[in-house]
Amino acid sequence: MTVLFAVDLSASGEFGTVSKMKNELAAEFCAVLAFAAAKNNDKVGLLIFTDRIELFIPPKKGSRHVLRLIRELLAFKMPKRRTNIPLALDYVAKVVRKRATLFLVSDFIETGFKKPLSLLNKRHDVVCVPVRDRVEVAMPSVGLIEVQDAETGEVMIVDTSSRRFRDRYGGHSSQRFSELQSMFRAGNVDFIPIATDKPYINDLIQFFHMRHRRR
Repeated sequence: MTVLFAVDLSASGEFGTVSKMKNELAAEFCAVLAFAAAKNNDKVGLLIFTDRIELFIPPKKGSRHVLRLIRELLAFKMPKRRTNIPLALDYVAKVVRKRATLFLVSDFIETGFKKPLSLLNKRHDVVCVPVRDRVEVAMPSVGLIEVQDAETGEVMIVDTSSRRFRDRYGGHSSQRFSELQSMFRAGNVDFIPIATDKPYINDLIQFFHMRHRRR
């Protein structure tokens, strides 16, 4: 097998309200799978992207190679950049000719990547990994807070004590995530949601059991 991790390390990933940032969780998740792939003697590659291609390491075998990939993930100094998922998908389509399993790890805040994702999934086995934090799912009541969009720099004051605001916020988040899941299903793209406040190992095991049964 050839396994490639395409990891979105844009500014929006530098957010987390539990024990780790979303980008840290993404790196940890990829490390677990990369070691598993190396143990299986698979080739493993890495693509780090933001709104540009930051780093590409072609797939290769060996534990030393995997350790290099993990070091790059952990040491990556994140500039204040946005996300461009279509750019990353187009890049993979150009540079990876042999069929591979691609783990696309992102918070998927960006939209407009349905077509390139569908096209790439016809050539490769694409698995999307949405990374979320619990505050992005449901806003707690903590009074007036200042929030800043990490990718645009926009700052605003919100009143989290307002039930109406929290309900609208939670409803929008739920609808957006449902639309994302529907898009994956419509394109026959598998996905594994992970979150900063929940362990993912059991979900990962169930995911691979499901794929094994399906095949």
